[in-house]
Amino acid sequence: MQLITVLISTKTYHEESLTLRDDDYAGDPLGERSHVLPWSLATLTSPVDVDHYLTSLVDDRIEDVTNQLTDYISA
Repeated sequence: MQLITVLISTKTYHEESLTLRDDDYAGDPLGERSHVLPWSLATLTSPVDVDHYLTSLVDDRIEDVTNQLTDYISA
């Protein structure tokens, strides 16, 4: 199993970040307005590498992140 993650930040100065809304979360939303930085990926080779799980995104928002990442890579 391999997990692919993206960085989520509360900082707003990243022009290409995707702002998350409460309904973008598959689980509980985070406490502060957050933004996905699709160009900042990390892969984990095992669920054991996850120390603390907060939430995840709904499929539609994951697709948005994937599309923006693809645009970023192909630029």
